[in-house]
Amino acid sequence: MSPSVLDLYSIGIGPSSSHTVGPMRAAVEFAREVADSPGRVEQVRVELFGSLGATGPGHGTPNAVVLGLLGHDPARVDTDVGRRAIDRVRSERRVALAGTADVAFDPATDMVLHRHALAAHPNGMRFAAVDGAGRLVRTRVFYSVGGGFVVEAAEDGSLPPEPEPAPAPHPFDTAAELVAQCKAQRVGVAELMLRNETASRPRADVEAGLRTVWAAMQECVRRGMTTDGTLPGGLEVRRRAPGLLRSLTDRERTGATADRIDWAALFALAVNEENAAGGRVVTAPTNGAAGIIPAVLHTYMRFTPGASDADAVRFLLAGGAIGLLVKRHASISGAEMGCQGEVGSACAMAAAGLCEVLGGTPAQVENAAEIGIEHNLGLTCDPVGGLVQIPCIERNAVAAVKAISAAQLALHGDGSHRVSLDQVIATLRQTGEDMRSEYKETSRGGLAVNVVAC
Repeated sequence: MSPSVLDLYSIGIGPSSSHTVGPMRAAVEFAREVADSPGRVEQVRVELFGSLGATGPGHGTPNAVVLGLLGHDPARVDTDVGRRAIDRVRSERRVALAGTADVAFDPATDMVLHRHALAAHPNGMRFAAVDGAGRLVRTRVFYSVGGGFVVEAAEDGSLPPEPEPAPAPHPFDTAAELVAQCKAQRVGVAELMLRNETASRPRADVEAGLRTVWAAMQECVRRGMTTDGTLPGGLEVRRRAPGLLRSLTDRERTGATADRIDWAALFALAVNEENAAGGRVVTAPTNGAAGIIPAVLHTYMRFTPGASDADAVRFLLAGGAIGLLVKRHASISGAEMGCQGEVGSACAMAAAGLCEVLGGTPAQVENAAEIGIEHNLGLTCDPVGGLVQIPCIERNAVAAVKAISAAQLALHGDGSHRVSLDQVIATLRQTGEDMRSEYKETSRGGLAVNVVAC
């Protein structure tokens, strides 16, 4: 299990956590290592495999790799400065590794995109450094495993073993254990998570980190709601959030009753349109599903009297508990699980967070998360044109509404239900393994082949 919920809510740039944030982080790590080594390196080469190769251009992977080689961190990179730097590398066909060692690198020829995957994972990358005679000096293989998480391949090319969970005063490996721990300690899910988080860092740091995440979500929604225009990539998808904001605002001025479902859809559209444009978003738990948690949390804050930033922290803690379980026992990667792993996990996390701040018991929170995943099982990842736009943006809006409904359904019950969250997570994993690769972020099935991209 990931050592912290803060790892699930990392701040980065769009349009994809696995295709943009992950490769950028891998490239940064490789560039820093090579830049710190003796000066035999004259050139670097990059190979992208599987889903990264198949849909990488539409997901911004080549540009992310260039930014990473230059030493830019996805959480702090200035996107305008980054675009100019990418243009300079393409023009000069050289890259300053980690901002220091200047070596030959032509993205057009030194970055190769393969449709076939490496054996261990569909999102594989191989970085190589060579000397002036073309001899290999250093090579590293990474896998982008979803949500911006990157792991280095073992010596035989396999995935390394999952790290053991960090010691925690109230450990849990399943949803059943989570509920049992809450019952034993007589606390809610958010408080249990906070106690585990503060075992390794000060409470003030945990809460400050989550408030920073919430602030980034708010800024992303603001930008998305106020930026008109057309999304890049060639599909000519028009941004709808600004128009919807104007419509809802006009409706409220006339005294009409505000519909929280419309506002939830607006918030989700705002985030995912900003993500599709390569803007700064919170990976929650992925970029492709980044709009769901902010949309539900914004809706709660807007329509709940007395709602505060402390509620946002509790919401994110409870949602994070669910995300950690999904990541450990299934996957949040669209390349592994299809969109059920991205939108499904985000829907469950948002439902759990909302149920928590609305006063749900741990059993009700678990029930809300179960409903959220269950009704996204089998959802394929089939981006048209390899872009995180159609159907990705609308899927976030629909899933945000589902999450609200899931929380409400759970709150109407007493927490007891026939299908457990653990069973649904296991089913998610089995369904993803059975799903053909065409439906897992390769743009070779589903809407991706039945809708003309251009």
